[in-house]
Amino acid sequence: MARTLWVLALAALAVLVIYGMRRGWNRRKRGHDALAGSLPGVPPGLDSLPELLPASVGLYVGTTIAGDWQNRVTAATLGNRASATARLYRTGVLLDRAGEEPLWIPVSALHDARVDHKLANKVVPGVGMLVITWHPDGHSSSAEPLDSGFRHGDETDPAEWVKALRTLRPTATTDSDSEHDDEAAVERQEET
Repeated sequence: MARTLWVLALAALAVLVIYGMRRGWNRRKRGHDALAGSLPGVPPGLDSLPELLPASVGLYVGTTIAGDWQNRVTAATLGNRASATARLYRTGVLLDRAGEEPLWIPVSALHDARVDHKLANKVVPGVGMLVITWHPDGHSSSAEPLDSGFRHGDETDPAEWVKALRTLRPTATTDSDSEHDDEAAVERQEET
């Protein structure tokens, strides 16, 4: 009789744990649902554009809220790991995921890129993975950026991708505006 009670208690505990995990996942999913409609789509005619770096085959690790490597985003399959091919164009980055819709990150949405060893509850040894920080609405000025990770499966150096992405990202408009204002002030001074 005692053994039956222990088995029933353990089964009840397992059901409670599964229920709690499912409830937490659904709450997280509701919190990220707003992202699903604002993700940039893949532009037509991308195949005809030249690639800035050779395509790299590897693993799409997932997407998290920027700065929180364990807060995986669940909206629009962003949280699903998948084999992928990364392609870099002058207009953005395409992560062509196997079995999932491709993820397009336009240049206008880029915030930064880095090499890191952890993202979306995955820790990788060695050279690490490429992590791209971007804004899901396609504009670099929006709130709450995301981090998307890609682990190169070949001999590609993620630092090379970081360097290329940083040269493509948009500059802050306030910096460029102030430079133009400074140049205009110098020209006015020279005229007088």
